[in-house]
Order: sequence, then C-alpha cells, then structure tokens
Amino acid sequence: MTNSPNIILTGNNVFTGTTTYPKCAAILINDNKIIDVVDKELVNDYLTPETTLYDFGDKLIMPGFHDFHIHLLLGSMLENSVDLTEAKSASEAAKMVEEFAMKNPDLPLIIGSGWDDNSWTTKESVHKKHLDEVVPNRPVILYQAEFHSVWVNSSMLHVAGITSETENPEFGEVVIDENGEPSGLLLEHAVGLITKAMPMDLHQKENLLEQFLNKAARFGVTSVHDLLRLPEMSTEEAAIYRDFEKRNKLTTRVHFVAPLNGDVEEAKHLRDNYQSNMVQFSGFKQFIDGVITSYTAYLLQPYSNKPETSGGTVYSEEDIKKWTIEADKENFRVRFHCVGDKAVKLALDSFEEAQKQNGVRDSRHAIEHIEMIREEDIARFTELGVLASIQPEHINGSSYEVFEELIGEDRMKLYMLQKTLQDVGAQLVYGSDYPVVDLNPLPGIYRAVTRLDDNKVEWNNGENISLSEALKAYTYGPAYGSFREHELGTLEVGKLADIIVLDRDLFSVPSEEIKDANVVFTMVDGKVVYHSNIK
Repeated sequence: MTNSPNIILTGNNVFTGTTTYPKCAAILINDNKIIDVVDKELVNDYLTPETTLYDFGDKLIMPGFHDFHIHLLLGSMLENSVDLTEAKSASEAAKMVEEFAMKNPDLPLIIGSGWDDNSWTTKESVHKKHLDEVVPNRPVILYQAEFHSVWVNSSMLHVAGITSETENPEFGEVVIDENGEPSGLLLEHAVGLITKAMPMDLHQKENLLEQFLNKAARFGVTSVHDLLRLPEMSTEEAAIYRDFEKRNKLTTRVHFVAPLNGDVEEAKHLRDNYQSNMVQFSGFKQFIDGVITSYTAYLLQPYSNKPETSGGTVYSEEDIKKWTIEADKENFRVRFHCVGDKAVKLALDSFEEAQKQNGVRDSRHAIEHIEMIREEDIARFTELGVLASIQPEHINGSSYEVFEELIGEDRMKLYMLQKTLQDVGAQLVYGSDYPVVDLNPLPGIYRAVTRLDDNKVEWNNGENISLSEALKAYTYGPAYGSFREHELGTLEVGKLADIIVLDRDLFSVPSEEIKDANVVFTMVDGKVVYHSNIK
C-alpha cells in the first residue's frame, strides 16, 4: 500500500479525544503524522517488514498532555530544592532548610518553595532571623507557595544589595521590620530585586532545559506554554528552545509569550521568527493582580479578614486597557493573570473594549486562574470568546478554611468555578502552573473530576466535570488555545503524532486511582521520547 505506516500503536482502550469513551483501535503513523485510525482487528492488513508495532493491551492510549501554563526554567531550577509545603511554622521551615543545606554542602545557593504562613499552626513572623540561625553563610531564597513573595536570609539580602534604603518597586514591597531593617520578606515585584541577583549562564540554562524535557517526557507532557520566569518575564530563552530544536534535542513543543507592556514591536519580531513545528511565539501575557493569600488579588469588596484592603492592580487600569487594545489591533492574543473578581472584570472589560474598537475576530484571548468571579461575568467568557485557563490542582494548594477566612463563605461559592464556565459555553483550558504545583497532569485531572483536596474536602459541590471533559481540557483545549487544533489535541487522520500511554485505563478504575496512574510511553512528533519497562 502507498504511504504505509512505519509505526502502529494498538490497544483495547484508545481515547482519541473525539468521543466520550475509549475504543479498541490501531493508530497508523507515518513519519510524524497519524495517517489513519482503524479497528484493532485490521492491524495485520497494514503491517510490513518495516513497521514497528506496539501493542499496549488494556492500557490507555490518548493524545499527549498539553500544559497551557508553566514557568519552564523557574520550575526546573527548583527541582533540586527544599520543599516547605509541610512546614507548620517559620521555625519548622528553617529546620527543613538547615537539613537540606547540610545534605548539600556544595550548593552555593539554597533554594526552596512551598511555605504558606496562612496555614501555619504556630504563628511566627516570616523573618530573616530564622534563616540566619541555620544558614548564615550561604544565600537562601524561599518562594511562597503561590510564588508571589520570597523569604530570604541576610546573606541573600547582601548579595542583592538590599538595605533599609532600597526603594520599593511599583506593585512590590521590601517589608521592613520593627528595627527599620529589611525583614527578609519581599512581596510581588520586589521579588525581582532578588532574582536579578541570581544570573544564569547559557550552560546552566541548557542543563535546566534538558532536565525539564526529561521530566515532561516522563509525565506525558508533549506540549507546553512557557509563561516565563517571574517576575522578569524575559523572552531570551526562546533562542535556546530554537537551538535545541535545530539539534533535534527538543522533545516537547514549546509555545512562549512576551510581557504585555506597550511594546508591540518586539512581539512582531518574535512572531516573524518563531513559528516552527516545535517552537512558537503565542502572544502576550501580563499580571493584572496578585494572589489572595498575599492580599494582592484585586477584589470588588474588601478581604473578609483584612477589611482595610481590596488589593490592587500591577499596572493602572488605563494602561491595561490601552495595551490590550493595541495588541489586539495587531492580531495578537492577550492572556491575563486574574485571581480576584475585580481583576477578572477588568480583563473582560479590556477584551470587550478591544472588540468595540478593533472589530470582532477569533482572538482567543485568555484569563488565567479565575479564582474569583462575579456571577454576571460568567457568561461574558462565551460572549467574548475568552478562554478559561484553569489549573485544577490549585484547589489542593491550601486549605478551604484558609481561603474562607480570607474571602468569606459567600465568595467561596464562586471560587475556582469550572463546570459553571463550561456550561455557559466557555472553552476550558488546563495547565499546572508548574512549579507552583508539580508538572504531572494526573493529580490535576483527579481534582477536576472529584473537586477533592488531599484532606477529602470538596471544593464547591457540583463543579466537578467528567473524566472525558477533563482529559479534553488538558489536550484539545490547549491545542485550541494555541490555534493548533487542526494539528494537535486529538488522535485523528492528519494530526501530528503526539501520543501517550498510561499504565491503566482511567475510565475503568476508581477516580482515586487517576492521580496514581503513570505514563509508560510518550511519543512527540512521531518519535518515541519515553518508554518505561513496565509490562
């Protein structure tokens, strides 16, 4: 036969993403494309001496996961770091840092993440003194659980040149203690004062990228959207991604953004120069607000336990709208980080104004996180064609009680909606927000299907969606969000061969098992990039 397959994947449970349930099927692949999906029993009709056949039996074959929201190099940098998610006090976190530092005496910089003083059972101040006692001679930088603040020791403050005279950046704060000195806590854009003092050379970045690609292949993540390092959001890594592609070392598709800041010319250059099969520029991203746990999310009504504040915006509302209209006029997509309900409203207002001034087009603008929302803004996602970019694993990031104390019982009823948005016709697009949570998509799929955190607390009864819908939001949804639904996201004739296999059929196991499943095979662009020895 002409154009015969050089690879065939077959199994009893093939989830193509075009139907609700898996079926027995064989996927025929030639070079990097799917040339047919046929009944499993017809496999012998297509076999030639040159064909490689993989029979996965009762395992689950499906499209590769497409993570719509990660911070690639930041996440990889934190792989060899101290995890502080279980710490219940500043002293306990410092003890963990001390143990990590002792086990890693040659590390010049101690990095950690995951601390959350809102959930500490022993209320202690986030202060450099705790870290100075345990690691006095090496810089320490610890990212808060949501990565919008850092806790550092005196050594790190010295390296960064931060003193009591250091001016606060806009939408940022170097917190000062009772002695008039930097406490070691830096909020929002002040984090950049620390990260700018941690330069990485090309060799380090290449090592981090290789480390990331291995991890992505292991977790079946075949495409990602890199929303860059925080808070700098520099696009310089794009050249490294392209270099890896040229050297046939890029085993995950990378889409990346530029910061929305009024500079459209850089984006035009990136759009012209990065549109390959594996590396693509995909528009703008910017922060409208911060996060609830730092009281920097932008709310319509004050915080329940801090009524003197409602948060605020990173940039003025006027600039946000102006930049959106300018970017939209040049046919760029815009993505906004919006956690508070007033931030979501501002993003939707900006997109609506862009439509009025520039005309309606298939823009696929997106709002990231959408942790809070007004009821009257829900339908606007569909009306304006805005993507709902959600990270379902975030409901496991802190306790329900912590958030209820911050925003109150009534607003919790509208916290991190997904089914409600889907029911009005909004396109759900899933991601992890790695390294805020791990890159593995399966825990997020579990949260979307059950809405249960690890304490078995259900977040918003009725907001769970079906397994099929959740898988599509992690495969087809991001492909659509990338304007690549014609070539990615489902297993259909003509699509690029980005295919993974899980060690069990998620459709026939209890939902609790979803988060425990493992990827055993990953194919990107028709090439096998991971194959475990599990039989």
